[in-house]
Order: sequence, then structure tokens, then C-alpha cells
Amino acid sequence: MLDKIGLKAQDTCELFFDEVLVPAANLLGGVEGRGFYQLMSDLPYERTIIGVMAVAAMEGALEATLAFVRERKAFGKSIAEFQNTKYRLAELATITKVTRSFVDQCVEALVSGTLDAATASMAKLWASEQQGKVIDECLQLHGGYGSMNEYLIARMYADARVQRIYGGTSEMMKEVISREL
Repeated sequence: MLDKIGLKAQDTCELFFDEVLVPAANLLGGVEGRGFYQLMSDLPYERTIIGVMAVAAMEGALEATLAFVRERKAFGKSIAEFQNTKYRLAELATITKVTRSFVDQCVEALVSGTLDAATASMAKLWASEQQGKVIDECLQLHGGYGSMNEYLIARMYADARVQRIYGGTSEMMKEVISREL
């Protein structure tokens, strides 16, 4: 088992298969030596799903933060009443809604079979980067409580980081997108 900084509910470990023979009848995909290409053909699906996960996390973080700032008091009033808090939340809600709209378009294109690799990469790049920003801001609005694992936002913060890595790093997404420009 590997010790990760986030996604603790998902076990991750290294597997090694030495001197293993697979009978031809058990070959996945039907053509030997094409496994990498088979995996590559599903990348638009995987990247769209990562976008969906990012939006869901953003929405959840925003909901948790709204509940927290409405309850938490400072200087005799709820944190939600401060202009800075209201404006930051308005910006986060806007980013989240715009991201959802784009990712929803990508899901529709995926279902209809028209989603291209560059657009799927854009969805993954944009959504995972925005997830990091939104959750970081939500954690900030929690103050010191945001650094405590007992609060959902702290766990969401740790979980969000890997979104910009798996399914292809943000840098790789930029490479895929730039090839289509």
C-alpha cells in the first residue's frame, strides 16, 4: 500500500507480475501489443469524468463553505456578512457554474460521440485547475479550521491536488490542446 496525501478511501499499491503467461484466449482487446493504444482511445472519456469529479467537488466545497461562514462568527456577526466573504463566494459560485456548463457540454459531446481529444483535455485542464483554486479559497474562508482533517474542506483540499496529475498532468493537457491549434 502506498501512503498518499489524499484520496485515502481509494487504496493504491504497486503490483508486479513477473514471468506471467497469459493465454491467447484471455487477451484483452483481441490484438497483442495494442494495449497502450486501446487505453489511449478511452482518454477523452477519462478526462471528461475527471472534469465531472472536479465540478462535483467544487460544488460540494462551496456548499460546505456557505454553511460554515453562515454559522461562524467574528466581530459579532457571521463571516458570511462581511463584504470580502460575500464577494469571494460570488466569484467562486461563478467559476463553479461556468465550469459546470462547459463540462456538461463535454458530457453531451461524449455521449453523442463528437467529443474530440483536445476538448476533453480542455475540460480536464480547466476543471481540475479551477477545482484547486475554488477549494483553496473555500479552505481559506474556513480559517484555521480549514487545516483540520475533521473538517470536510481539509480532506477535499488534499484530495483535489491529484486531479491535476492523473489522467494526464495539466502540462500534458496543454500539449494535447496546443497540437490542435
